[in-house]
Amino acid sequence: MAADPLTLGLYARDASIIEGGCALVVLPSSADEVQACVQVAAREGLAIVPRGSGTGLAGGAVPLGDALVIVTSRMTRVLDVRPEDRLAWVEPGVLNQDLADAVRPHGFTFAPDPSSQQASTVGGNVATNAGGPHCLLHGVTSGHVLALDLVLADGARVRLGSEGPLAPGYDLRGVVVGSEGTLGIVTAVCVRLTPLAPVVSTCLLAFPDPLAAARCVAACIAQGLVAAAMECMDQASVRAVEQYVHAGYPEDAGAVLLVELEGLAAGVAHAVAELGTIAGAHGATSMRVAADEEERGQLWKGRKHALGAVALYAPHYYLHDCVVPRTRLPELLADVYRIAAEHRLLVVNMFHAGDGNLHPLFVFDRGEEGVLERVLTASQEILERCVAAGGVVSGEHGIGLEKRDFLPLLFSAADLGAQACVRQAFDPDGRMNPHKVLPAGARCGDFAMARGDGDLAAAVRSLPAGTWI
Repeated sequence: MAADPLTLGLYARDASIIEGGCALVVLPSSADEVQACVQVAAREGLAIVPRGSGTGLAGGAVPLGDALVIVTSRMTRVLDVRPEDRLAWVEPGVLNQDLADAVRPHGFTFAPDPSSQQASTVGGNVATNAGGPHCLLHGVTSGHVLALDLVLADGARVRLGSEGPLAPGYDLRGVVVGSEGTLGIVTAVCVRLTPLAPVVSTCLLAFPDPLAAARCVAACIAQGLVAAAMECMDQASVRAVEQYVHAGYPEDAGAVLLVELEGLAAGVAHAVAELGTIAGAHGATSMRVAADEEERGQLWKGRKHALGAVALYAPHYYLHDCVVPRTRLPELLADVYRIAAEHRLLVVNMFHAGDGNLHPLFVFDRGEEGVLERVLTASQEILERCVAAGGVVSGEHGIGLEKRDFLPLLFSAADLGAQACVRQAFDPDGRMNPHKVLPAGARCGDFAMARGDGDLAAAVRSLPAGTWI
């Protein structure tokens, strides 16, 4: 347990640009201790904020007011690995990368692989329904969670889902995955294991600009070439990565496309050839196929470290997360660069192109007067453009505090009211991660808000007292 100002300050924020304040931090090491903490909070009427490694980018783990922060990062045991059943039970504090490493000797992996997988926890992946580069082929976290143990707001413990392929009744497991700690605290997760592919080929393609790379991605999938991963990085991100990790990317390229193909040897060889043909027709200037595992690892190291590399440009960043249909990627990318220029901002683009999952990253110095307001205004315009193009406001980062007031762009009042009813069924008193996900004022049965009236800067300013960015 911690209550000193330094520790409370450290746990008052996640990896977003939002900071709050908390009354108390506890770091349980078992499900029993989590349950005991929740029971005390219930007795005292305290709000609870579940937290893993704090790598979330939407403010989902930011505590507000007199909240009890329950940190699960000490719950790091891999409880059971059963290759014959293709599943494993793990505690929520297990790092994504550590889980993948633990099951690799058995010939399996945990397929969801967020770019922060060396630091993000499985519990956090469950909370936000995290994605990652290889989710193009294998799907996001929800498809890889069979069951989970949950401590509810009143301290009761339940198991949702099952080890078997079909659990009876409503899919409450699926309701909890992606709920960002608003329904309870996950204390164990039964994950589905994915067999390692017999052959993997990683290709790096160079293009004159990211729009050409995006058109190539859409063409590949339209022609039935569905890779395991298709990651795009523009020239600004490539140059930052090369100075940071020396991954071997061509710095003179307007954009690079990292494509991974997996399967049987003959099928992969055919797919590599087909990729070369499609890429050539869409303006690719070069194509390199990793010769061995070491080269493949180096190429992926560049992508996985891209976020940290942008510190080359400025000390602060704001990373967005929105999704559009793949065929709309080129026009949305053009809009992103235009919006950034209009607001005198530097934007770097590195994104899951195969999923249509854009990650515009504004880099800036918060010491510059008015720059944060420009960043928030530009971000709002990008979100609105993505929704207008048939997309959504988040693909994998979650909603948290950052995007809660933009949900009316996507959902009607009835939709949001129904979601509030689900939340109330799990947490009648509204103490689990309050103020997150659903817009302010959302109540079961009587929620009403006009669609499309979100204002990101205004929403940030309206957060409860003590919150600042």
